[in-house]
Amino acid sequence: MNRISHWIDGKVVESTSGNSAPVFDPATGEQSSAVDLASPAEVDAAVAAAKAAFPAWRSTSLSKRAEVLFRTRELVDANRKEIASLLTAEHGKVLSDSLGEVARGLENIEYACGVPQLIKGEYSEQASTGVDVYSIRQPLGVVAGITPFNFPAMVPMWMFANALACGNTFVLKPSEKDPSVNMFVAELLAQAGLPSGCFNVVQGDKVAVDRILEHDDVAGVSFVGSTPIAKYIYEEGTKRGKRVQALGGAKNHMLVLADADVDMAADAAVSAGYGSAGERCMAISVVLAANEIADELVAKIAERIPNVKVGPGNEPDSEMGPLITEAHRDKVRGYVDGAADGGATIVVDGREGVPGDGFFLNPTLLDNVEPGMACYDDEIFGPVLSVKRVSGYQDGLDVINASPFANGTAIFTRDGGAARQFQFDVEVGMVGINVPVPVPVSYYSFGGWKASLFGDTHMYGPEGVNFYTQGKVVTSRWPDPSTSTIDLGFPETR
Repeated sequence: MNRISHWIDGKVVESTSGNSAPVFDPATGEQSSAVDLASPAEVDAAVAAAKAAFPAWRSTSLSKRAEVLFRTRELVDANRKEIASLLTAEHGKVLSDSLGEVARGLENIEYACGVPQLIKGEYSEQASTGVDVYSIRQPLGVVAGITPFNFPAMVPMWMFANALACGNTFVLKPSEKDPSVNMFVAELLAQAGLPSGCFNVVQGDKVAVDRILEHDDVAGVSFVGSTPIAKYIYEEGTKRGKRVQALGGAKNHMLVLADADVDMAADAAVSAGYGSAGERCMAISVVLAANEIADELVAKIAERIPNVKVGPGNEPDSEMGPLITEAHRDKVRGYVDGAADGGATIVVDGREGVPGDGFFLNPTLLDNVEPGMACYDDEIFGPVLSVKRVSGYQDGLDVINASPFANGTAIFTRDGGAARQFQFDVEVGMVGINVPVPVPVSYYSFGGWKASLFGDTHMYGPEGVNFYTQGKVVTSRWPDPSTSTIDLGFPETR
């Protein structure tokens, strides 16, 4: 049985905790590997390695850091197919999705390569007579990332690229469900010239998470996952004085107005609802259909669903793979099981005709869904698309703004005025206009509002740079010693 261990201080370190967890191939349902689960002492070892590496890495010139990141970018690009294959084998998503994930992660490494420009300060000459004032940004120290199963390559790249560029050292605790990718990435970082100890990977579960949150030498924590865990991470980290950004769950709505291109909206709903088997926090899970076009839109979505080829992710013609685990597949099925009893209409039943022995569920379409039903209220995180009918713009807007989640949303319309008003009115962090999955490019920042975000900063981009640095303001004077005098008054700028 293949064993997946930790990466600490520049090398693979096998666990001595005696605890491990199974890693499955979701397409077959068979165990493919066992992953070590770190003890608190092993987390301590990773943090100690990062702490020891920090002074030298912080002192490394910006041009040298950029050089390492440029080499990392080239190595990730050259190995993107191998990374994607590892993703597909352990997560189950189809290869095209895996390659897309690597590409979006690579964008963040490319952004971080511009660190000399990204952390430039400001300078004010002669703020007072003979006095100059300037600001600088400096790293926090040891920072940690706790990342989810659904994007095991991209989300860590959201974090470590900017963290390392800004001069921090990094400890990653990836999901134990698909742990191999980041061991491979650690090797690529080493090949790129990143010094030992600057990037460490500890495999683990809640034991490892809690030790990261407790550790006095961890200055900041970044997290992406479900809302209950995001809230826990934020509260436990901040009460110990850490800087924390914790991105939680989502229930993303797509409002389709009566004037929309219905075929375009149907295509978008299928791709945004069922891509990656719905296991992404930016998936569209609710379509708000204007009454005038609701029947037509539901029919067009339903007629497209049989064309979605469901199968093992490594088969070239597969468009949607399995879910990550059997337990999660069964949980998602449970929402479909209860939908009709709750008053929804099952238009397309994804429980039927499921392929193979893996953790598969076919695309499901529910109509006449309303708030208060479990299939509406909860983040299902699977290939279940719900349709709620609305009277028009204001009704749809009110539904979106009433949701406790506020990660992403979209509007489909030909009316530029309605689209402009929507981006102004909607209480959501990321908005798409005729774009169903509005994940920002790397030079903007990713994150929602309300229960989708805990903390003050979004992930990656400019806000990511701010998160991984702290500001310092220096007031400087170089007087002529012959004219130096003692002044006990309060400093003035006049």
